[in-house]
Amino acid sequence: MADIGSSASGSTMWCSIPEKLQLHAAMLALQFGYAGFHVVSRAALNMGISKLVFLVYRNIIAFLLLLPFAYFLEKKERPPISLNFLLQFFLLALVGITANQGFYLLGLEHTSPTFASAIQNSVPAITFLMAALLRIEQVRLNRKDGIAKVMGTICCVAGATVITLYKGPTIYSPDASLQAATISPIFASLGDANGKSWTLGCIFLIGHCLSWSGWLVLQAPVLKKYPARLSVTSYTCFFGIIQFVFIAAIAERDSQAWLFHSGGEIFSVLYAGVVASGIAFAVQIWCIQRGGPVFVAVYQPVQTLVVAVMASFALGEEFFLGGIIGAVLIITGLYFVLWGKSEERKFALEKAAILTASDHSNSRAPAHIKPSMTQPLLIHSTNDNV
Repeated sequence: MADIGSSASGSTMWCSIPEKLQLHAAMLALQFGYAGFHVVSRAALNMGISKLVFLVYRNIIAFLLLLPFAYFLEKKERPPISLNFLLQFFLLALVGITANQGFYLLGLEHTSPTFASAIQNSVPAITFLMAALLRIEQVRLNRKDGIAKVMGTICCVAGATVITLYKGPTIYSPDASLQAATISPIFASLGDANGKSWTLGCIFLIGHCLSWSGWLVLQAPVLKKYPARLSVTSYTCFFGIIQFVFIAAIAERDSQAWLFHSGGEIFSVLYAGVVASGIAFAVQIWCIQRGGPVFVAVYQPVQTLVVAVMASFALGEEFFLGGIIGAVLIITGLYFVLWGKSEERKFALEKAAILTASDHSNSRAPAHIKPSMTQPLLIHSTNDNV
């Protein structure tokens, strides 16, 4: 009885916390979780774990976590499967998992966790650009929201270009005595990517961002026909595993690569699968449903700051002028795009209210535009002509 009482009391205390405060706490925790993933992934590469094996195990864990929720929670929403749907899921996996995660690890190997996180801030702008080219998103240069989104996209592209082509002088380097005292042998010489090709790494990371944005855009038409988000993600993850296993069977011939040789390798794979895929996915869904996609996207630069602090202390990472300039441009562009989307949404709601006031017979204004996790910056549907 005491346990039940204490459990109920804890639940009551949690419910008494304002939802806005819960959302901010959840988003901060999510950014710390993702930031840890950047650092842990780099540590895994440093330990010598095979990139392909790492990705196979990560997605197997994520799939096993998602599968029961998708099966039991979406029984009524899930349409019958067909060959056409399977082909679409396979394409989503090719773009959103195989290319996305593969390019990320290749880029991370040649650069650093901080700049990998910084370049990821360009994903919303790239998503907007892709959607505009495919006519999913309309560009209205006669309105301030349209101008803001275009300016934001230009800033993000400029920032990614600066990071890729200009490394620049070292702006900050951790004290050598501090590094020796705080950095473990596993993490030694991770941050500066010595002996690697910085430009090649940034190109891989841009490929990662393009794949991620393409995945977000391609999901839109799939979810309209198959409105079961968890099931779509599970199918995508399943096909991603098959694709990685096929690639690994060709490229990874060493059977020893599939074995864990240390506790650090096991931890890195578990962290990637459980925290960065399973828990992060659940928290992100909850935050988008409660706070909307723009609220979630605004927190993205916090991840870059957390990664920078973690990488500096744990990995002895150096900061270069080109990376700092590029990160500032990308984050500035991100907020331009988010502000433009916010203004566009306000304009749409105002127009819907005017139409409702003028037509009381059949028209009805939507009281709330449902946020979409798969389209974090494509809040309106393709039928919106506002």
